[in-house]
Amino acid sequence: MDSILIAMIAFAFVGAVTPGPVNILATSTAVQNGSGEAFKHVVGASVAYALVVFVSGSVLASLTHWLPLLETGMQLVGSGFLIYLAYKIYCAPVEALSIEGSGTSGWLSGSLTQVLNPKAWLVAMSGVSLYVVGQLEQQKWLWIFTTVSLIACLVGVGVWALLGRLFATYLSQPVKQRLFNRTMAIILIISVSMIWL
Repeated sequence: MDSILIAMIAFAFVGAVTPGPVNILATSTAVQNGSGEAFKHVVGASVAYALVVFVSGSVLASLTHWLPLLETGMQLVGSGFLIYLAYKIYCAPVEALSIEGSGTSGWLSGSLTQVLNPKAWLVAMSGVSLYVVGQLEQQKWLWIFTTVSLIACLVGVGVWALLGRLFATYLSQPVKQRLFNRTMAIILIISVSMIWL
């Protein structure tokens, strides 16, 4: 049990901390809207990812022959949503950093981005197939993996949000902020295009 749990923790942490749309948006949310909205984004994304893991594990067996169609549909919807967010980041006003918060709620952007993120579903299904399917007590292992994933996501996405807050002082100048926003938007677009390549 210990070796499975250690492997599960490592897998979940790597999946949560690697660059992706949710992490890029966590950084951008922290810079644009302050730590309060970034915290909401982190929690929303983490709870949504735990839900993705749980749903994946609960219905994976019954969806086997529908997965290619489901995956393509999620990629289309998710890509559209992420491109919209990239556009909003690219065009964000840069007169002054808005610490009060503006635009999409952190809860909403974190949750929707995670649920519509094909990477989240693919990582969740991979983890479920590795650490849940085939275990003697699958339901117990699904709950363990869901909990580990929630904690790893809170830490992983939280690190990206923290980096965003640290950037806020540096980005107080409009020129630097515009460059940062556009760089984040381009990285987000690249991460979306990688799904299709």
